[in-house]
Amino acid sequence: MLMRLAATAGLLTLGTSLALAQTTAPGTTAPAPAPGLPSAAGGATSASTTRTGGDAKEWQAAKIAKISLSQALSTAESKGEEKGGRAIDADFENIEGKDPAHYEIKVVYPSGKLVEHYINADTGELYKTENQPIERYFTRLKAADFQNAKTPLKDALAMAEQKVSGGKAFEAEVSKDGSAVQYEIKVAGADREQTVKVGADGKVVD
Repeated sequence: MLMRLAATAGLLTLGTSLALAQTTAPGTTAPAPAPGLPSAAGGATSASTTRTGGDAKEWQAAKIAKISLSQALSTAESKGEEKGGRAIDADFENIEGKDPAHYEIKVVYPSGKLVEHYINADTGELYKTENQPIERYFTRLKAADFQNAKTPLKDALAMAEQKVSGGKAFEAEVSKDGSAVQYEIKVAGADREQTVKVGADGKVVD
């Protein structure tokens, strides 16, 4: 009986020694589990806890773009074989396939031709141009409506930015209000995006 108790005590002592040898020494940290493997607390760890770039909201990415929408409009309107083009619609795209962050700006010409220009949001360079059927986007608006508009889109952008303190316009849509055009402009503010409508008379619509 005494021999059995002694053997049991010896095994307990050996187990305790092994457990102490496996604990982390004072002043050191245990290695983190590999990405995707369960952690000591349960669950799984992530290879990256913070991601940037594509995960940023569109208005946040637009706010830090080096080229403003107004600058991109000027570039788009200066391109093309035909003179007198007017920018009428603009979209900001942060990630789209292999394309860089860019503005997609539709410009309509006196002849009724609609061209979409892609402007790099960091360099301001035109890197792609596509012809578009105007009927595909504007069923109630004609080329003459844009040419006769008292307020061009570029001026409407400035008004929208004045409405939002520290705002930066990054997208714009056009619609028909009665017999004239009306702009709906997205503006990146300090902590959120806001939409501002500018009427045919150049005034902000509440």
